[in-house]
Amino acid sequence: MKIGIFISGSGTNMDAVVRSWHAGRFSQVDEVSFVLSDKADAAGLAKAAAHGVPTLTVARRKGEPREHHEARLLEAIVSYPVDLIVLAGFMRVLSPYFLSRFPGKIINIHPSLLPAFPGVDAQHQAFDHGVKISGCTVHFVDESLDGGPILLQKAVERLDGDTTEDLRQRILTEEHKLLSEAIEIVTTGRYRVSNRYVRVERNHES
Repeated sequence: MKIGIFISGSGTNMDAVVRSWHAGRFSQVDEVSFVLSDKADAAGLAKAAAHGVPTLTVARRKGEPREHHEARLLEAIVSYPVDLIVLAGFMRVLSPYFLSRFPGKIINIHPSLLPAFPGVDAQHQAFDHGVKISGCTVHFVDESLDGGPILLQKAVERLDGDTTEDLRQRILTEEHKLLSEAIEIVTTGRYRVSNRYVRVERNHES
């Protein structure tokens, strides 16, 4: 199987996924086909290139309708057949126009325990709200904002002396692990979705 990764910024989750692939942690993934960014200056592009992964940039033009931009996204990746698209810090909500091309084949990592604190800067939202527990979520992508069926979650405790950045970094460490775990589950088909609930079939189950 082949996966493609979408990013918008530093690409630390993407880097963790590519490292997992190089380390042989994905039993069914033959190739990371590309890393695509909607930002030409995304630092993650250099990380991907250093791993030898093809990189693509499709920036949204000023005033460009979303579907026009998504048409260019699709055009850019048409030469890179993929079985799964991983949104690893991709900061745009994809429309049904794009999602219909990859039904059930797009996952996203989000730095909160959804449905709490969707959208941007979720760690700061959680910190300012005074949570005791936050975390991260991998979910299937639909047309809503961080609202698709939840695949995996990991709780992260806020400690008494934490700053926002302390909490952000502790969550990020778990994101790196959780996203690779989710890719292995999806690419091996060890899940079932029923009424939004995603049942993960662990290795010991029949």
